[in-house]
Amino acid sequence: MSETPLARVRRLCLGFPQAVEKESWGAPNFTAGPKGKMFAIYSDDHHGDGRVAVWLPAQPGKQEVLVSGEPKRFFKPPYCGPRGWIGVILALIDDEELMTHLREAFVKVATKKLAAELE
Repeated sequence: MSETPLARVRRLCLGFPQAVEKESWGAPNFTAGPKGKMFAIYSDDHHGDGRVAVWLPAQPGKQEVLVSGEPKRFFKPPYCGPRGWIGVILALIDDEELMTHLREAFVKVATKKLAAELE
């Protein structure tokens, strides 16, 4: 039986040290530590947009590069997009590349001590 998109995101996100799943705005999201900042938001057809995706904070300039270079796979999500977050279409990305983006997002918001646990 195939893994659902949410199960896939959950498996990858909860593999980070002290990652916690919470629900906000009716969707699962993942934080770096119990009181940490969000590093991923799962989105399933958000307000009828037809996308099953994950939204991630990105380093400055990365959103523009990804969205303009590969607009079928990456998009500027509502609400957090103006702050540089990226949307990633889950059906169009493999686990290895998704994990790279998730790791960058986790490190971006995690404390230095928590990010160091990845090494």
